[in-house]
Amino acid sequence: MTRINGVPQEEAGPLVKLTYRLSRRKLGRDVDPIGVYAHAPRLLMGYGVFEQATAAQHTVPERLKSLAELKAAALVTCEFCADIGSELARRAGVGEEQLLALPRYRDSDAFDELERLVLDYAVAMSSTPASVTDELFDALRAHFSERQLLELTNVIALENMRARFNLAFDMTPAGFSEGQVCIVPEAATATVTAAAA
Repeated sequence: MTRINGVPQEEAGPLVKLTYRLSRRKLGRDVDPIGVYAHAPRLLMGYGVFEQATAAQHTVPERLKSLAELKAAALVTCEFCADIGSELARRAGVGEEQLLALPRYRDSDAFDELERLVLDYAVAMSSTPASVTDELFDALRAHFSERQLLELTNVIALENMRARFNLAFDMTPAGFSEGQVCIVPEAATATVTAAAA
């Protein structure tokens, strides 16, 4: 249950009904964020176009983007995002070992140096205030083109927006990772400190 009810399908206009259908086709079920966004159909449409445009970008490996999104979701402590994100990460090839080791990624052999660097970036972007240093960005430049940096930055920023939106409305997990390994929300200060060490 969310703090406000989603717009029921029978009360939705044609564009919102279409969005519900497209969301069900992609995710296999209705999800609370779509229903809540449906209170402002134009905002829902704009958000949907942004999500689709983001999903259509493929210059950065999906595994890396999934890891970054999961770390952001964990740091913002969004249980809904942790649930759905863990399932989407599995589809992108992220294994159970990495899902379980995500809180201690700096010290885990489950991650290579590039994955740790991407996770450092997600931590830096997800802290409040954001704390992306020149050194961190220069290290990213050694591995990614400007186009790839834009794509990676966009998915981390978008996950922060999703997570904060979902938290404000108290959205709970939807069962995407039921019976499977799922990341857990983390205390942001502890993780930021560990990443900076």
